Amino acid sequence: MSSGLPGRADAQADLAFDYSSNFTRYPAWQAWLRASRVPVLVVWGAGDPFFVPAGAKAYLRDAPDAEVHVIDGAGHFALETHLGEIAPLVGGFLAKLP
Repeated sequence: MSSGLPGRADAQADLAFDYSSNFTRYPAWQAWLRASRVPVLVVWGAGDPFFVPAGAKAYLRDAPDAEVHVIDGAGHFALETHLGEIAPLVGGFLAKLP
């Protein structure tokens, strides 16, 4: 992936190779979601080989009012391939916020 932005590829590689430290923070993140009751929009690619659709639905345990959309035909980079479908979901979600 080349975005033309200096350091972007290195930052993405660092995130990928250090995922275990992200995973250890899940309990704190989940507790924050439960306590904050912040509005949550989850948009997920049904064909994501790394984060399966069950991961999207898991947000409902900690944010039961979350709006969850699993996009058929989309993969890990759903926004890049399904912008026309996802942008209205984001716009609609934001329009409902106080």
